[in-house]
Amino acid sequence: MIRFIFIFSFLPFVINAQEIITLKPNNHYLLELSLKGQIEYLQYEEKCEDFWRRSGEDVYSRYEKLSKKDQALYDYCLLDKGGYWDIGEIGCSWYCGGGPDSVTASSALKPYKGLKYDGQNAHDLSYKTAWVEGDDGDGIGEYLLYHFSAASPRITKIIVVNGYVKSSSAWKNNSRVKKLKMYIDDKALAILYLSDTRGEQSFDFEPIGLSDRENWEKVKGLPPWTMKFEILEIYPGAKYKDVAITEIYFDGIDVHCLAKGTEIAMADNTIKNVEELELGESVLSFNPESNLFEPSRILELASPTHDNLVEVKFSNGNSIVCTKDHPIMGAKGQWLSSDPTKTQQAYEYKGVSTLMVGSEIISSNQANRVYVTEIADVIEAQQTYTIVKLEKNNSFIANGIIVGTEELRPSLSQYLDRIEKRLPTILR
Repeated sequence: MIRFIFIFSFLPFVINAQEIITLKPNNHYLLELSLKGQIEYLQYEEKCEDFWRRSGEDVYSRYEKLSKKDQALYDYCLLDKGGYWDIGEIGCSWYCGGGPDSVTASSALKPYKGLKYDGQNAHDLSYKTAWVEGDDGDGIGEYLLYHFSAASPRITKIIVVNGYVKSSSAWKNNSRVKKLKMYIDDKALAILYLSDTRGEQSFDFEPIGLSDRENWEKVKGLPPWTMKFEILEIYPGAKYKDVAITEIYFDGIDVHCLAKGTEIAMADNTIKNVEELELGESVLSFNPESNLFEPSRILELASPTHDNLVEVKFSNGNSIVCTKDHPIMGAKGQWLSSDPTKTQQAYEYKGVSTLMVGSEIISSNQANRVYVTEIADVIEAQQTYTIVKLEKNNSFIANGIIVGTEELRPSLSQYLDRIEKRLPTILR
């Protein structure tokens, strides 16, 4: 891991580094994407639609009586997979808090047969498109420039999808990057040494971005900053000199979701403010299978600043201030949020409905029926806190209301891992 500290003053960054360090990726994931794979994916989705039609809403209660083929199909169909070409996991947890405002490039290959190769392709969260530089030579010195606002959440991971990965032939025929030089506001920071593999390669960093996020008005007044990736060395393509990068995207901190002072029910029946929670402590979590509350240990926490908050008031006098995409459990066990589309895109929740005045929800006292009485935007930005991941279950109690954790939905690579051995069973 890089031992740099990034500090914001009235200048975008002060970088405390004595030398530029060459880094190798600490994680690889190979991709096997193809048009054939896309067709198979669509076949699986059609089988899912047929399965839900013939199985009915109570299929979960009959799971053990299903055939092995239908059990495999059920497990597959429950996964919220997004599109075949989508880069799913980043979706959103980190990106819900911001991300780059734009991406530009030093050059781009001219469009061909309707296909564009602009710099924006390197951050459209799709494996199907790519930035291809437009230099007449071998692409050395060409670069991508990512533009960030001062308020963007901090980056702790950079993921590079090297080459044109949409097919094995496109990847082999076009050149790939061997070394990328990384800059913050034109100050050289690191050299990323990329493997010549068709897949994702990730690099971990100490947080890059604004560390002092308490004074939000000051933050919003600070200047934007840039991150540049310059091609230093390449792996030559079998057919073309053009260098391609499918994607450079990010993960990090400073996202998620409940206001300071929100009371969390602990496993020992005490109450603790959300900002005081610590890793390893146990909270009360709701198990929808047993319909009971049970202890669950905190594995991950987050504490960003947000300005897209809402205050939700309930008929029992309680209220909660949260981001619009934060999931709240409805009375029938379904998930609700003020922005269900974002909730489904970002996290491992399926079939999220719109939270509205009159929605019935589950409270910690299950005997009482509780309704939403008011939903109002919160104008001022606030420091927020949440539980990202629990040891078991994906819910906890906040101000007497059952809410969801912020654990990400699986990416394409993750869900393929989960079902790889079972897909042949589905299609037999």
